[in-house]
Amino acid sequence: MTPMIRLFVLPLLLLASVAQAQLPDFRELVKETSPAVVNISTVQHVQNNGFQQRYGLPEDVPEIFRHFFGAPGQGPRGGGEQERASLGSGFIVSKDGYILTNNHVIKDADEIIVRLNDRRELEAKLIGADESSDLALLKVEAKNLPIVELGDSDALEVGEWVVAIGSPFGFDYSVTAGIVSAKGRSLPNENYVPFIQTDVAINPGNSGGPLFNLDGKVVGINSQIYTRSGGFMGVSFAIPINVAMDVADQLKDKGKVSRGWLGVVIQEVSKDLAESFGLEKAAGALVAQIVPGSPAEAAGLKNGDIITHFNGKSIYLSSDLPHQVGRVKPGSSVKLDVVRNGKRKKVNVTIGILPDGDGAELAINNASPQESTSNRLGVVVSELTDAQRKSVGDGVVVRDVKRGPAAFAGLVNGDIITMIAGEPVRSVADFDAVVANIPANRSVPMRIVRRGAAMFIPLRITE
Repeated sequence: MTPMIRLFVLPLLLLASVAQAQLPDFRELVKETSPAVVNISTVQHVQNNGFQQRYGLPEDVPEIFRHFFGAPGQGPRGGGEQERASLGSGFIVSKDGYILTNNHVIKDADEIIVRLNDRRELEAKLIGADESSDLALLKVEAKNLPIVELGDSDALEVGEWVVAIGSPFGFDYSVTAGIVSAKGRSLPNENYVPFIQTDVAINPGNSGGPLFNLDGKVVGINSQIYTRSGGFMGVSFAIPINVAMDVADQLKDKGKVSRGWLGVVIQEVSKDLAESFGLEKAAGALVAQIVPGSPAEAAGLKNGDIITHFNGKSIYLSSDLPHQVGRVKPGSSVKLDVVRNGKRKKVNVTIGILPDGDGAELAINNASPQESTSNRLGVVVSELTDAQRKSVGDGVVVRDVKRGPAAFAGLVNGDIITMIAGEPVRSVADFDAVVANIPANRSVPMRIVRRGAAMFIPLRITE
């Protein structure tokens, strides 16, 4: 090797050696933690008539249509009981056999089999399951089992290395690694779990398995993947272990989970809405509706309040609020920082127990024939019927939307307007009076109820 080539090669080798030294070594972590990771398989016994199994059609298809899929006069084929199997992962949290996994892994199972690292297979009993957090607590009859060490998911930082162990596609004790991509993620239909997002390879079968930090402590439970193909795409989500253990403790003690409840319907604060409410930046949870009889109503919260802090913690996105409320023990008193009509206020609220169902479904019926036209907005509104008032309260219903500010704001036929610029709209007369006083060339908030859901939209009149 010539001196010139040596000058180039040696620095490259040195850099490669330094980079290799900085990468984590997971060997000891895997050896110490994998004995407490388990494979979970389930069996569900269902009645199958053969017809559904063969053609993938509902069981209640009328008999006359079955002739299109079989010989005339031929009945269902291959009837009888069918077994449906599922596969997932879990981990042992106590030496006497308590195991955590995902609810969707064991949902509707008639049999749950847990396979340990030493190849023992034990039948598990379901202690309790919580669909809202997608968690389930199992119990096997055994002693002195290896257990995981629990970490603190609140202390987890974005960019930190994490390791997953599970059974993707049925391959036992597979190990993958990556970093924490984000924290506090909200997913559709998942209001009470601030998910940890990672780029760890997670695939079907990994569900319910542990997510470890570099200290070998569990910081999350691998739960969901974002995918368009059914495989790993670099976006995976785990339930924080602090959330999971709170659920597990409640399932163990009571067999069910009680969550804190505030009783508000909220929405995001967009840039336009922030301007209409006089805020400097778009942040917080905008209260679009107060549930009757809720803790929010008792505390004096109002439609149009913007919650910026919950018990001292900032609320940047509206999705941050359910995460915080759900973790509060019912009966506890908390402080809210809100912005009301441009002024900051503090409100004390005693958190209630989240009821079954949201109870906030509102009906919208046909409007009465009494109408009034506001050319300033380009919208025709009318009084509410008695049935609408009983469901929604006061307001006016939109009968027709013409070209103008109302159309630009996104109003549609059937919307019920209940408030404009902080002023209540109880009737057509109120509506006309409020609209007449709306300042030009400035956004103001307008509260509407659309198909039972309350929301605010920004309204601007340019004159």
